[in-house]
Amino acid sequence: MTSERERVVIKIGSSSVTGSDGGPNVELLGRLAGEIKTMHEAGTEVVVVSSGAVAAGWAAIGRGAPRPTDLAVLQAVSAVGQHRLMSVWATSFASHDLTVGQVLLSPYDFADRTQYLHARQTLGQLLALGVVPIVNENDAVADDEIRFGDNDRLAALVAHLVSASRLVMLTDAPGLLSADPRLDADASLIEEVTQIDRSLEALAGGPGEVGSGGMASKLAAARIATWSGVEAVIADARQAGALEAIQRGVVGVGTRFHARPARLSARKLWIAFALAPTGRLIVDSGARNALLGETASLLLPGIVGAEGNFVTGDAVEVVDRDGALVAKGLVRRGADDLADSGRGDEEGSVIIHRDDLVVLTTASDGLA
Repeated sequence: MTSERERVVIKIGSSSVTGSDGGPNVELLGRLAGEIKTMHEAGTEVVVVSSGAVAAGWAAIGRGAPRPTDLAVLQAVSAVGQHRLMSVWATSFASHDLTVGQVLLSPYDFADRTQYLHARQTLGQLLALGVVPIVNENDAVADDEIRFGDNDRLAALVAHLVSASRLVMLTDAPGLLSADPRLDADASLIEEVTQIDRSLEALAGGPGEVGSGGMASKLAAARIATWSGVEAVIADARQAGALEAIQRGVVGVGTRFHARPARLSARKLWIAFALAPTGRLIVDSGARNALLGETASLLLPGIVGAEGNFVTGDAVEVVDRDGALVAKGLVRRGADDLADSGRGDEEGSVIIHRDDLVVLTTASDGLA
């Protein structure tokens, strides 16, 4: 998908979308709609990924009770809240003469090539018509075992889908901080990141209280985005003018993650981040080093162990003896086949061909 206009994906988390009453934050959504209108006038096309359907639904029917945790109940609640959330977005954008369109996606839309192309075409047509797509996961019918889990990951995949130049994740924090501010008064904003490594991931905490994400999921989404050649920014949704400042490249407005110069192809991104792994292959140091060259296939002699009940064609993670992630790929032989001690001929010893393999580590760190 190509466009002469710049494209940006803006994700707004539940903690920002939700107001004090638990429903949509009308004031904040209205301000963001105004800022996105300014971006439109400057020639930038915007896709919004919005959380908040469950929160909006529970605010309407929960009667002050604690938010449920049962999946079936949450799915029903999201069905109540989704149209309420869209109503606020539609009203907010209408006041700025912009029309919105609802797009509900599932992991299947990224895992299946035909569905992927259909989703890309739909979003492209909406943008061409001057419509602002409002994207969310199809929570009401999502399978618990086949779902994005949080909209940060969805937003990163959408950014690649629409060939965006930037992913902006708006949250209730100023960005990624050097420490937990609740524990360290000297915690400061990390303004720029060139590589997401283990030390950086250690700074991210667990899920937030309102949504299913948190800083850890945003860092994971930034990793997906940067690997697909998309710059990522984590910024404070409450900061007026943040979107304009980010567009102008102002330093200190959120944490900016630089895109990798060599972006993954759509298929490699699909293997690396859209497919859920069904098992793990443990490799020795020789196999690990060979894979780091990014030109080798994974051969049977380098595998020292396997976990999971994967079959031919499944996605599996490749880890070293210490459990550190090395790569991910599509296996040519299932777990039962690997249990056979026979090594076979040279062609039969290829367990993951290099064309079906994505290296997700660096020699210096163990994580990209």
